[in-house]
Amino acid sequence: MNKLEGFDGHPYMANSNKQARQAMLDAVGATNLDQLFEQIPQDNLTDHEFSWPKELSSEHELFQVVNKLLSRNQHCEDNLSFIGSGAYRHYVPAIVDTVIGRSEFLTPVFGTSSSDQGRMQAWFEFTSQLGELLDMEFVGLPVYSYGAAIGHALRMAARVNGRSKVIIPEILDPEKMAVVNTYAGHPDLDGHLEVITCSCDSQTGLIDTDQLSVLLNDQVAAVYFESPNALGSLEVNASKIIQLARTQGVLSIMGVDPITLGIVRSPGSLDCDICVGSIASLGVHLNSGGGVAGFIASRDEERLVRQFPTLQVSLAKTTNQGELGFALTLFEQSSYAAREEGNDWTGNGVYLWAIAASVYMSLLGPEGFREIGAAVLQRTFDLKRSLASVNGIQVLSPGTNFREVVVSFRDSGKSIKAINDALLARGIFGGCDLAVMDSRLEGCALYCVTELHSAEDIDQLVRALKEILA
Repeated sequence: MNKLEGFDGHPYMANSNKQARQAMLDAVGATNLDQLFEQIPQDNLTDHEFSWPKELSSEHELFQVVNKLLSRNQHCEDNLSFIGSGAYRHYVPAIVDTVIGRSEFLTPVFGTSSSDQGRMQAWFEFTSQLGELLDMEFVGLPVYSYGAAIGHALRMAARVNGRSKVIIPEILDPEKMAVVNTYAGHPDLDGHLEVITCSCDSQTGLIDTDQLSVLLNDQVAAVYFESPNALGSLEVNASKIIQLARTQGVLSIMGVDPITLGIVRSPGSLDCDICVGSIASLGVHLNSGGGVAGFIASRDEERLVRQFPTLQVSLAKTTNQGELGFALTLFEQSSYAAREEGNDWTGNGVYLWAIAASVYMSLLGPEGFREIGAAVLQRTFDLKRSLASVNGIQVLSPGTNFREVVVSFRDSGKSIKAINDALLARGIFGGCDLAVMDSRLEGCALYCVTELHSAEDIDQLVRALKEILA
């Protein structure tokens, strides 16, 4: 931070000159920048030497500097990517970008029900379409991420049955796990949830239902599981998990990816209590890690609906006979209306993606979802079969996988990093190292395919791996 003390200001940053900084420090009673940020732990600060550009005299020079920085990025348009683990590259039809780029959707932040009927209708269509796809009756507007949706749903369940323990799979995406632990809160704070992990098969990630039946009791608020799960496996015991939970008065929360629902049973047909997931696969670009909006849905039961922290859009009669309008329902239980007294904090930072998802779902329709689901399933099978032909590789996904498979490189004598570095040199992004998710998966990587991968793409990966492992 001391380096900033010598920063003389920038013509495009009005408050960056010394006089302006000193005026702001004087206003808050601080003598220097280090004092202003002294609450930040030392291990959160960097000692990296930054090479600041010289003071720029024109917008063109600024553009050149920023463009040079951006050009250092390597992205999926220039490289063949097999990275997944929560961020999936699906095709986004051009009309999706056209619609969400319109000023009536892109530029407004928020408005009232009376002044915002067009966007309210678009949001209503989103919740209706997603509800039909999930076979669930009540859908809220999106929350920030898949992990946030899980955290909200776990707290919803705890408020419904007044219990304080929740069960989640031991194999879970690390980012989701971190978000869930954040939502669970600190043990010394009111409303803390005790997070219990249930054993999973290390090759498939499927939940051990025998252990789950032991863990379930009258202190548990909810059990969370995914299909497809963190290792890409479809949960074959979904119905059993839901029924085991119900016998103990425990709410079941099922995580799904809507892109799968043209070929697998919907969470509603499985009779789960709450459904969560991400809408990122429904017409949203990767966006450098953004665009991961999460959804929450449930049956239309008042005990569940009353605990939603999100905004909901509903049809309402107007003062004109026979006319219907769109309005926010149960607004009073959200943080927008009740602030800290609301059912958890929520925000509107991802509502634009609801419009994108609505356009995407409209384009696909039921047959389109069946086609894309079948295409991804076939490519996943092709990936498993092709990788199994490479010496030094073992595919550890014995069941039905969607989009992702676990690949072991233990017999190759090479680390995942060395393999990924060699692949990158060939213009290929290799799979995610799974050791960060579970120590039992040391030497394994998660490889992902979508409808955008061709047979030639998979062949290119196989040829590269054979060269690297030879």
